[in-house]
Amino acid sequence: MQVVRLGIIGLGNMGKGHIGYLLKGEVSGVFIAAVSDSVPESLKWAKERLGDNVGLFTSPYEMMESGLIDAVLIATPHYSHPELAIASFERGLHVLCEKPAGVYTKQVRQMNEAGAKANVKFSMMYNQRTNPLYVKLKELIDSGELGEVRRTNWIITNWYRSQSYYDSGTWRATWAGEGGGVLLNQDPHQLDLWQWTISMMPKRVRAFCYFGKHRNIEVEDDVTAFVEYENGATGVFVTTTGEAPGTNRLEISGDRGKIVIENDTLTFWRLRVPEPEFNKQFTGGFGAPECWKIEIPVKGTYQDHKGITQNFINAILYGEPLIAPGEEGIKGLMLSNAMLLSTWTDGWVDLPIDEDLFYEHLQERITNSAYRKEAQLR
Repeated sequence: MQVVRLGIIGLGNMGKGHIGYLLKGEVSGVFIAAVSDSVPESLKWAKERLGDNVGLFTSPYEMMESGLIDAVLIATPHYSHPELAIASFERGLHVLCEKPAGVYTKQVRQMNEAGAKANVKFSMMYNQRTNPLYVKLKELIDSGELGEVRRTNWIITNWYRSQSYYDSGTWRATWAGEGGGVLLNQDPHQLDLWQWTISMMPKRVRAFCYFGKHRNIEVEDDVTAFVEYENGATGVFVTTTGEAPGTNRLEISGDRGKIVIENDTLTFWRLRVPEPEFNKQFTGGFGAPECWKIEIPVKGTYQDHKGITQNFINAILYGEPLIAPGEEGIKGLMLSNAMLLSTWTDGWVDLPIDEDLFYEHLQERITNSAYRKEAQLR
């Protein structure tokens, strides 16, 4: 194979965004061979931009069976991601899936199992993994420069969304249509980076999710979560869509110092002597290890979505290692599911979570929902 024939499933904002950079030739080794969407106007939009040679399908399954494509890019609503990925695997198609991997981990686990059986490439659109700031952070932690991680703290509250945003679509911010709120829509990248940069998942979670606290919606729009790790480290994750001005600050402390990412800057407060060593040797009443504030130079260009897409294409054509392997999509989703389940059960949740219990609670909220989104449309 010299070039990958790509089929795009879903022509909403994300699907059209991917078409934009692909049409500009910003990813090599690929061309758009077909698209699929159930909305006629979207297919008309695609034909006007892609020309007469592109396959147009109202059914993604017909597109998968057409013989026109080698790979799919899934950019549909959250619930459908695993189903479409599994159908693609069964037909020998490579899969690049938009975030989140799905709504609940049970369906994503089934997707991962199907992907493991297929001889294809499977990647998640975790484009933040191409951001040089987080690449450098992971490098510093993996190399041992920060020492053993002791605490993580992410305040990510700059996801401001107005009521008109939620009113813009009947599926938005509903249990049946979207499956969640800020954790599932805005935060998947941060939840992925939170565990990816430190190479650790928590062992248990205690969270407090508030549903419709700031907006007339039924899902979570304000969350504070506390986590514990196997090595004794702890962490806090705070997020909301109802705060202005918001903050985006990631702070990770280790026994050799502290790293902070804020305002596109990576700062390392590095201890000259590791804290355990200083504590063992120090005999005075008051004192602390000598600390150097270092503005870490971060080189490289943030490649965003096109960087993950290029990596996916290179993996197919040349065997390049995937930046965001598809099976890792379950990790960030596990965190968001755990936070919701902790709130619903009013207690600690161990990881991996009880997937059947989470699914039962989610279905209960869908079934008992008295929220009618249509009444909110203007």
